[in-house]
Amino acid sequence: MKFREIKNNIYYCGLNDVDRVIFDELIPLEHGTTYNSYLIKGAEKTAIIDTMYPPFIEKYLNNLDENDVKNVDYIIANHGEQDHTGAIPALLEKFSNAKVVTNATCKSNIKEMLLVDEEKFITVKDGDTINLGGKTLKFISAPGVHWPDTMFTHLIEDNLLFTCDFLGAHLPFDDLYSENDEKLVESAKRYYAEIMMPFRMLCKKYADLVETISPDMVLPSHGPLHNKPEFILNLYKEWSSDTPKNMVLIPYVSMYKSVEEMAFYLKKKLESKGVNAVCYDVIEDGLGDIAMCLVDAATIVLGASMVLASPHPAAANVAYIANLLKPKAKFASFIGSYGWGGNLFDKLSDMLPNLKVQIIEPVLVKGKPTNASFELLDKMAESIYEAHKEAGIN
Repeated sequence: MKFREIKNNIYYCGLNDVDRVIFDELIPLEHGTTYNSYLIKGAEKTAIIDTMYPPFIEKYLNNLDENDVKNVDYIIANHGEQDHTGAIPALLEKFSNAKVVTNATCKSNIKEMLLVDEEKFITVKDGDTINLGGKTLKFISAPGVHWPDTMFTHLIEDNLLFTCDFLGAHLPFDDLYSENDEKLVESAKRYYAEIMMPFRMLCKKYADLVETISPDMVLPSHGPLHNKPEFILNLYKEWSSDTPKNMVLIPYVSMYKSVEEMAFYLKKKLESKGVNAVCYDVIEDGLGDIAMCLVDAATIVLGASMVLASPHPAAANVAYIANLLKPKAKFASFIGSYGWGGNLFDKLSDMLPNLKVQIIEPVLVKGKPTNASFELLDKMAESIYEAHKEAGIN
């Protein structure tokens, strides 16, 4: 496959993976993904920024041969996970004089995960540079988006910023550049929700940093390249802001439809008050869709049936995931139905220590909801409406 030139002897040498359906054995992929790798030819030296996911190494190396890449001096590792670094051992074998350039934390990870020898590394700090001959690579520490070892690489003369996972998307492409359309927005938001949201405050910090650098292009390691970076930066500013939307997310598990009935009654009541409400059946719907709603929701109302006097495991999983993702929701509550007893709400609440939320009075029923149950749901809807109003969320 012929490499595509981005600008002035800078080439895209990554690969699409349209068949991959799950990432890290955790994140469902709607469209597959990409593993972006970049080749930079200076007047004196050649560098590769980020490499390849292990199952694609042979194809990746063949592509280097087909594009007549005879020498690589530097392999820049912006982050240590193997979807970016997996081909490093093979590249070091192919190009015996090459050195891996990365920060100390990433170096330690690569040594342990890929068993690369100490002598093969050049360790850099924030602000360090390497000159390829008319092309200067500046390394910028960016820990926390999304590993402690992450850094960015700024190609100064061409003003290109390689951001690894930051500002990426699991979205294969034919054209190099993002079309900034609805498909990109959805894929980038899902990617942010599932990978970056736990580090929301750092996302704000680094979005501001990228804006200060003002690159002509942002080149992430997954998804299309951004030749109009302000589009993705504005999305990240919105998603990582402290202010949620006037939205209530109602993920629920319903064994005998009682909780489902309560969820949709609450949704209808909230919408009558001008509050956007979204219900998700966590058995039928994907966790990725729930994660996307967590980006925006001001309130989370988790609905659960009970199994052996405890929350249904699928509801517990949602609570666990929400706690890991640390959304910016301000309020939370619970609705539930039980058969013979147990502790539902305390157990679910204990699973959300990372959520700094005000708890609104939950509603628990035995069996099917009654008129009295619906009256309690009316009160919950009113409480949520007033809470949003007092918080200035509209």
